[in-house]
Amino acid sequence: MQVKLLLTAILASLSVIDASSILLVFALPGKSHAILGDGFLRWLLAAGHQVTYITPFPKNSMHPNLTVVDVSRNLELFHENLINIKAIFEKKVDMDSMDNLFHLMTNVGNRTFTNDNVQKIVMDSSQKFDAVIVEWLFWEVASGLSAVFDCPLIWFSTVEPHWMVTKLIDENLNPAYNPDFKTGNIPPFTFTQRVQELWKQIYRSVYLDLFFVPKEEELYQAVFGPAVAIRGKSLPSFHDVRFNASLMLGNSHVSLGQATRLPQSYKPIGGYHIDPDVKPLPEDLKKIFDNEKHGIIYFSMGSNLKSKDLPEKLKKDLLKMFGTLKYTVLWKFEEILPDLPRNVHIIKWAPQPSILAHPKTILFVTHGGLLSTTETIHFGVPIIGIPVFADQFNNVDRAVNKGFAKRVDLSYTIADDLKAAIVEITSNPRYAAKVKELSLIYHDRPVSPGKELVHWVEHVIKTKGAPHLRSPALYVPWYQKMYLDLAALILAGLIAIKIVLKRLFCSKTSITSEKKYN
Repeated sequence: MQVKLLLTAILASLSVIDASSILLVFALPGKSHAILGDGFLRWLLAAGHQVTYITPFPKNSMHPNLTVVDVSRNLELFHENLINIKAIFEKKVDMDSMDNLFHLMTNVGNRTFTNDNVQKIVMDSSQKFDAVIVEWLFWEVASGLSAVFDCPLIWFSTVEPHWMVTKLIDENLNPAYNPDFKTGNIPPFTFTQRVQELWKQIYRSVYLDLFFVPKEEELYQAVFGPAVAIRGKSLPSFHDVRFNASLMLGNSHVSLGQATRLPQSYKPIGGYHIDPDVKPLPEDLKKIFDNEKHGIIYFSMGSNLKSKDLPEKLKKDLLKMFGTLKYTVLWKFEEILPDLPRNVHIIKWAPQPSILAHPKTILFVTHGGLLSTTETIHFGVPIIGIPVFADQFNNVDRAVNKGFAKRVDLSYTIADDLKAAIVEITSNPRYAAKVKELSLIYHDRPVSPGKELVHWVEHVIKTKGAPHLRSPALYVPWYQKMYLDLAALILAGLIAIKIVLKRLFCSKTSITSEKKYN
């Protein structure tokens, strides 16, 4: 008995020694981003680490290793109409405007780092962290935290890898076969698409460097300058800090996207947010599933978009169309609807993983967010995508291209279009077969994505920043990558040869002329 107690004490002491202090920053005021942040939190706490969590969605947790930093003031930036489906539908809000997007991200950075709760940590010279993990979403000012706490920086990218994130750890992806994060182009591109992708990358690079980065640099100096000064150090340049990350973890996997050429410091962990312990259905839903003979269609527009905000005509048309189906429809809806068809059930809160995991779920009608798209691959359910904004168009088009989805655009004819897509997917077995094939690829990994997340975070800490993973591309100027210096040298050589030949030719002509006249 005493030997067992001794061994237990030794193991406990070892776990304490291996535990690290980690700063986790998920400050974007969107529920889907909170789900991703909570996924990190769950895995890191389970591994025994101490986590300080900056979030706009604080939870009442009594976990001894968790410190929550409340930045719920950030929620004020997401006003009611910003992602209101009706406002987007009626084009009252432009969700594709890069100006609006970057302006919003600048405000998020300003709100986060001027927050009193964050300032207490930043200005506390006794505060130490072994690593800082930051969700990247068009803001890079948060990289300054690694300069303040003198610890490794780990970026987290919420979407499939694209040039704006890979440039932080390596270099821009080649636009000839890698789409921009806002386009739905699927390689191989046409000539026009290649030109479009090249132009977008060039234009957005120039736009960011001229207008967005200077604003972030100003905030970086104002917020982190004093914090570094009280620690007796000088603040490194914003450029050096932005490009000094040890690692980038990505919410991606080849089963969901494409086989993108990636640097050693990018690690795909798509699906880590899904709890491997799928909970049973609540009793009311279990009864619906038990009584269903033909199959369940699950309809949800995600955590940010609300079905109740659809125009009244569309809601009535959809209900009427759903009533003609032989399947049971579960519609995640935020309010009670009158006169429901017999086969339609409204649920205000949906345990999505539990619903998708059930064998009677035959189809998922979704907005096409990457979390939902990942979950449908995880559980092997075909989808109909109704994209509304951001990467949803890319996600749905990619799913269509892979063969397990149909796309239906948001319009006043959506009910008819959706019914045609439902008939196609439920009557053609190739969609279900394809998603099962991709699900096999998704699950066939050496370890689960959550365990891989923990491994790479710990690896960065153990190796003091993982310098061995750092890409040499970060040290090479852009003109050298394009061999412009060589081109300039060759051009200079050709010009020199031309000048020499011209002079020789002219001198020979001159001598010949002199002889002729003499």
